[in-house]
Amino acid sequence: MINIEKREFNIGKHKFTNPLMLAPMEGVTDLPFRIMCKGMGADLVFTEFIASDALIRDSMKSKQKMEIVDAERPVAVQIFGQHKDAMIHSAKMIEDSGAEIVDINYGCWVKKVVNNNSGAAYLKDPERMADMTHAVASAVSIPVTIKTRLGWNHDTIMIEKVAKMQEEAGAKQFSLHCRTRDMGMGGKADWSWINVVKPNISIPLILNGDVKTPQDVFRAFTETNADGVMIGRGAVGYPFLFKRAKALMETGEDPGEPSVEEMFEACIKHLDLNIAYKGESRGFIEFRKHYSGYLRGLFGASATRQKLVVAETYDEVRQILDEYFEYLKIEDRLVPFEHKDAAKVTCRRT
Repeated sequence: MINIEKREFNIGKHKFTNPLMLAPMEGVTDLPFRIMCKGMGADLVFTEFIASDALIRDSMKSKQKMEIVDAERPVAVQIFGQHKDAMIHSAKMIEDSGAEIVDINYGCWVKKVVNNNSGAAYLKDPERMADMTHAVASAVSIPVTIKTRLGWNHDTIMIEKVAKMQEEAGAKQFSLHCRTRDMGMGGKADWSWINVVKPNISIPLILNGDVKTPQDVFRAFTETNADGVMIGRGAVGYPFLFKRAKALMETGEDPGEPSVEEMFEACIKHLDLNIAYKGESRGFIEFRKHYSGYLRGLFGASATRQKLVVAETYDEVRQILDEYFEYLKIEDRLVPFEHKDAAKVTCRRT
């Protein structure tokens, strides 16, 4: 087993060693999900991205995205926008809220964002990007970090220059999603760029893109010079990814899929957190996107998910889950899981 080299760094007052980070994902990385991932081993969690213009207008939805609790610290609150005054004002609001880090989104690829000269649109003008980072970093005392992509498209990649300019502008961490803007979420993330960028900066460089399994995490640390790994879609409905990856890194062995009982306990805990934070109606409706992850690979999961997504009350959801769990125990269903692109493994007995 190849040992992972220790990569230690500080962001502000927080020290990290080979950290695993939860990537900011719109509609996913809300407070309950961040708490779940933190409890499973995530070293640093990021909020959903927040529009700076909406935040300074006192938008309730935007302010709620910024709410944090001690159980998830340290937390990075991510913002995006095209107006310098709004970005500065938002960063100050984040600092006043008690968050440890302000993160700037320079990587969102969706048309609504880039057409507003935000997100990945900054990749077309590295000087403008550096100017924005410098303005925000100069306005607050907490660290400012950034997340971006390789470039607008493959013909305009100049990520080494962008990274160097960002460090000079005051960024304390550089998170790189190893796709271009025109790729969206398609194609394969090209991790080889990590080793191209690394010699150009002294701030931490974080790898993001196609980290779906514990083995992906291990490869990211052994095959690239990344200082940390950021996990996005691989953790949706599956916060166990952090726990498994940590175990693999520390012991050289992947403990494998959680037991059915562990999956159900985590699912219910996450659902309860969602309801406690958002209220029963909104809480269990917005939780529906997580059922696929928590029930993935279990016998009869598809039919159970169909019931869950039309359930109208918390009690009905609990009844469906409890009855399904009892069914699995009685039938002793040990069926193969398939975690994204990973090989099939067998679920442990409950």
